[in-house]
Amino acid sequence: MIAGIVIISIIVLILLILVIRNIKIVPQAHAFVIERLGTYYATWETGLHLKVPFVDRISRKVSLKEQVVDFPPQPVITRDNVTMQIDTVVYFEITDPKLYSYGVERPLSAIENLTATTLRNIIGDLELDNTLTSRDTINDKIRIILDEATDAWGIKVIRVELKNILPPREIQDAMEKQMKAERERRARILDAEGEKRSQILVAEGLKESAILKADAVKEQKIREAQGEAEAILTVQKANADALKMLNEAAPNAAVIQLKSLEAFAKAADGKSTKIIIPSDIQGLAGNVTAIKEIWKDGDK
Repeated sequence: MIAGIVIISIIVLILLILVIRNIKIVPQAHAFVIERLGTYYATWETGLHLKVPFVDRISRKVSLKEQVVDFPPQPVITRDNVTMQIDTVVYFEITDPKLYSYGVERPLSAIENLTATTLRNIIGDLELDNTLTSRDTINDKIRIILDEATDAWGIKVIRVELKNILPPREIQDAMEKQMKAERERRARILDAEGEKRSQILVAEGLKESAILKADAVKEQKIREAQGEAEAILTVQKANADALKMLNEAAPNAAVIQLKSLEAFAKAADGKSTKIIIPSDIQGLAGNVTAIKEIWKDGDK
């Protein structure tokens, strides 16, 4: 009786251990590929699952996260016969664990080989300069080709990046010399533009200075002319006022002749070499002479 109980307890314990050992928990972003008696049975998603002992087997544990694979440099030849070393980085994720498990043997190795051959085909149609300046185009072409080829393997290629492009040493030296020459050329251009700008500024300064001097001379001459004009107007106005006063005084002929004689005397004091004397002034001069004679007789 006791022996039977012990046997039953052992059997129950074994069954319990088997059940516990066959309870599987699939973590987040993972999937388990299950085979039953050697044949694909199911794909377990995230959660709790029970595996049938001795019948079911976990064939592959697959990560559904985005994965990154850095492949070693591959020798490629451009269309102008330049051999370069190019290494690529492939970003992919597994979309179908079943196809990933049974679609191809060693999927990562298959992706690496497919990447290398695709890269050689694309670079073979490009020259060196185009290869160095067309990374985005090359990346897109490789990604499209890989994505189409790996779709049957349950893999989606998200993007491809050319990590390094290493031309031969002599090509690198030539490129460095070319870059140095280009930098020197740009430096000379900048220096020339700076000198040109400096000369332009100096010329503009001289031009503005000359304009200011000319404006100053012009303003001075204008003010002098205005002063002379005002002086002439003042003199003319004084003469006009004198004539007006003389007309208002109504002078007789003797006064007018006397004023004319005074004007003639002032003209005679100048530097003129020829003087024309009007006849009326000559008569006035005779009258003045006669008056002087009369004065002299009276004094006697």
